[in-house]
Amino acid sequence: MASIFTKIINKEIPSYKIAESENCYAFLDINPLAKGHALVIPKKEVDYIFDLDDELYNQLFDFAKKVGLAIESVIPCKRMGMIVFGLDVPHAHIHLIPINKAADMSFSSPKLKLEQEEFVEIAEKIKRAFDKS
Repeated sequence: MASIFTKIINKEIPSYKIAESENCYAFLDINPLAKGHALVIPKKEVDYIFDLDDELYNQLFDFAKKVGLAIESVIPCKRMGMIVFGLDVPHAHIHLIPINKAADMSFSSPKLKLEQEEFVEIAEKIKRAFDKS
């Protein structure tokens, strides 16, 4: 059975896409810790990030860097936090979270409740910034 992320890549489930390359895809987390919280995934479904082959692993992190810089350019923050958990979805992924303090990356914190219009606006701003890079 395909992961939820594979279904997003295949457009079986909608997402707020912010960037895409030949092998990677980035979209806003629908339960964000902060505005601009994004997920970066390889298009190839691999459960554990360290099981990615070296080429795809490097492509994923290069892509995540470009996405993170695009997010930073439009979402006010001190840093771009990056976390790899890999426990909830069996598809390698990187969380990119705009942060101002370490506590901003706590997954036990309440998630933001954003309206669809906010997601669309944030995704468009990040996408424009990514496309300019």
